[in-house]
Parts: sequence; structure tokens; C-alpha cells
Amino acid sequence: MTVYRQSLGGTTYTFHGLVELLAKATPQRSGDELAGCAAGSDAERAAAQWALAEVPLPVFLTEPVVPYETDEVTRLIIDTHDRVAFAQVSHLTVGGLRDWLLATAARDDAAATLAAVSRALTPEMVAAVSKLMRNQDLIAVARAVDVRSAFRTTIGIPGTLATRLQPNHPTDDPRGIAAAVLDGLLLGCGDAVIGINPATDSPRATADLLMLLDEVRRRFDIPTQSCVLAHVTTTLELIESGAPVDLVFQSIAGTEGANSGFGVNISLLREANEAGRSLGRGTVGNNVMYLETGQGSALSAGAHLGTDGRPVDQQTLETRAYAVARDLDPLLVNTVVGFIGPEYLYDGKQIIRAGLEDHFCGKLLGLPMGVDVCYTNHAEADSDDMDTLLTLLGAAGVAFVIAVPGADDVMLGYQSLSFHDALYARKVLGLAPAPEFAAWLDGLGMLDAAGRIREVAPLASPLRALAGTR
Repeated sequence: MTVYRQSLGGTTYTFHGLVELLAKATPQRSGDELAGCAAGSDAERAAAQWALAEVPLPVFLTEPVVPYETDEVTRLIIDTHDRVAFAQVSHLTVGGLRDWLLATAARDDAAATLAAVSRALTPEMVAAVSKLMRNQDLIAVARAVDVRSAFRTTIGIPGTLATRLQPNHPTDDPRGIAAAVLDGLLLGCGDAVIGINPATDSPRATADLLMLLDEVRRRFDIPTQSCVLAHVTTTLELIESGAPVDLVFQSIAGTEGANSGFGVNISLLREANEAGRSLGRGTVGNNVMYLETGQGSALSAGAHLGTDGRPVDQQTLETRAYAVARDLDPLLVNTVVGFIGPEYLYDGKQIIRAGLEDHFCGKLLGLPMGVDVCYTNHAEADSDDMDTLLTLLGAAGVAFVIAVPGADDVMLGYQSLSFHDALYARKVLGLAPAPEFAAWLDGLGMLDAAGRIREVAPLASPLRALAGTR
């Protein structure tokens, strides 16, 4: 174990190993304080960041944050690392990588250059460099990265902002779900996915919801994809029974233990990915996985300990989850940044920072990254904080965001974005829906000459019939 030391203000700070150094260098958040790994003061945090900036990138390949022998996520990271591409940046320190990323982001060929090193960077390297970056740095580099995926719509094209239309209902009432779907579609939402969090995970209830969404999609020829966010094993059963499955959903995390808590492993996820692809239901692509993550998930599962039994900071573990995600070549990945609660991200400042970190890290690692811009009602956050985060993410080139009726998810009991919030972001930032979805909206007469949703949507359109679905 390497011992790192850094003098600052007449005090010498000592960090025992890379795990502790990464944790102490992390911007303040309540989850790391709960885990007992946070810096004890701003001075110690600054010292850790100074020390981390001097760490050579190859160290991350020889000092794993979570042991290789006991964790399949670590094995995936190390065994799939692109050593040839790594030669381009292997001479850099973490601080040098920050400088290189910012310089590259300013170049005309930034997207191609950053894509070429995506597989050369491990999640731990990317998490480390994010800890040295200001918010504007995270935004500037993320915006320069170009990551696209496709199923019936194309996600991640620069200049677009897609949305997940989330029509959750506390009792899975088809009429309530249909009303929320209509509301979202008339406001131009749903191009990333129409995705329901079911109130129950039973195969029968999940199948009923899948058939409802598929009926709506086919009846109105909507170029989008549907998903019922059941456990992956439930979805596998439904694929075998012939249910109309578009996307395969699963929550994932950054350690083998945390994924076990979700009831999954890498082998099962790969099996589900192949099963979804075998259906061939996509039209412009065949990316079929929808994956969700969130800072604090490993800690909440008690699966956050790394080398020498030291707690790993929640942001590094979150970034390790992206290694699992990119192994599956997904259509959508999103961090539900404020959903787990103030125990992990205490207030609006921490949520905003975490959202920008997660987006930057996921996108740099090659993922079509979205964010659920959200908070729970007992957090020290409000809708003003969400307005700020949404605007910053839009500037950073986020692939998609979540939108629910009135910004209030009555089933999950948390605050997200509204359909109108998505319209705001598209308007002020000059962004458009996914092109296939935009063409469909235009065909219904719902877009004006500037490509914006009309102030009064044409309720006489065929969509009006959706109100009577089921």
C-alpha cells in the first residue's frame, strides 16, 4: 500500500493508500461522512486533491480500489482495459489528465480524440480527475464528448435533448397511466423512452403494462421505445413468454456485493442483453439495455468496502458502475442523482455537483448518459436547485432527462422534472427532440416553424383518442 503525504499550511497530511486518498479528495457530501471516509476539513480535502493530482495514471492499474480477487466489477475493469489506447495518456498524472482533457475539449477534433481514449480510461481514473475539476470543467469536457445510441429513436446527437416520459401510478391504473402518457406526448416528451416504474414486480402486472404501452405506441405509430422497470429476471421471463419487450431495465452498482443486493451479476446482465437483442424490435438500432445508478447505492447495501477494508467514497463506486454499463452497450443510462436521499447527498449544492460529476464520468467512459434531476422531500433542496442542475446539464450535452406530470412522482414519492421543464431547457438552450420523434411531432402538426411545441397542442389530432385507451 502506497502512503501519500502532502504538506499544506504548515501541516502534513497522510493518506494511507489510494482508497483513502480518493475519498479525502472528494468534494463534501453526506454519504462519505456517513461512511466515515470524508475529509475532516477543507484543508485536508485540498491537501488530498494536491496529492491526487500527482498520482500517475498507471498506479490505478496496480492498486485496485476494490480487490481483483474478490470483485467481478474490478475484474471486468482490469480485464477489458485497452492497453494500446492507454499508451496515448499513460505518461500523465491525474492532474495532467485534467489539463489534457480541457485542452482537448477546446479543439475541433475533440469528439474523435476523446472517443479514442474512452476505453483507455478506467472508472477510477475518471472519478479521480473529476475530483480535481470545477463544475465548468465538468461541463466543458462532457459537452465535447459525442456518444450516441439507438433503438427506434437516436439518443445523444449533439443539439438534442431527449426525455423519459415517466407515467407512474400508485396502483398501476391503466387510465391514470394513459392520461399521463397523453399529457407528456402533447408536450413533446417521451423520445428516450416511455418508462413505467411498476407498483408491483409480478410478471402478470408487468406484462399488462407492457401491452398497454405497446398498444399506444403501435396505434399512433410513435417512434419511441417502451419499458416497464421490472427486475431483469422478470423481464427475461416475459421475453420467453412472447411479451412485447423493447428495453431491458436493471439497476446496477459499482461492486459485486452491491449488484448481488440487486439480485444480479454480470453474467445475468449479459444474458438479458442478448435476449433483448434477439427480439430485433429496434428500427434504427439495437441498443436494448436501460440501466439506472445512483451515488450511495453501494453504501446503502453495506457493499462499499475496498482494499484493506477501507470504505470507498460513493462517487468512485458510482463511476465503477459505469464499467458494468458500458459492457452492455446500452441505449440509456441514468443516474437518479437525488433519489436515495439526504443521507447521501444532503442539499442542493451536493446534488448539483454529483449530477455534473456523474454525467461527466459516464459520458467520458462512453455512455449515453442521462440524469434524473430530482430530490426527496426531506432533502435540503428545492425546485430552484433542479432548475440550475437541468440548465447546467443541458449546457453539458446531457442525452436525456426524466419528466413526470407536474414534476411530482405520486408513486415513488419524490420530486423530478415536469414536461414543461423539458420544454424550457430545449427552448433556452436551442435543443431539439430526437430526430425521429421530432419528425413524428411535426407530422401531427405539433411543431411550429421553429421546431417548438405549439403553445396550444392540436387536441383534434389522433392523439386525442389516447384519452380513451383501455
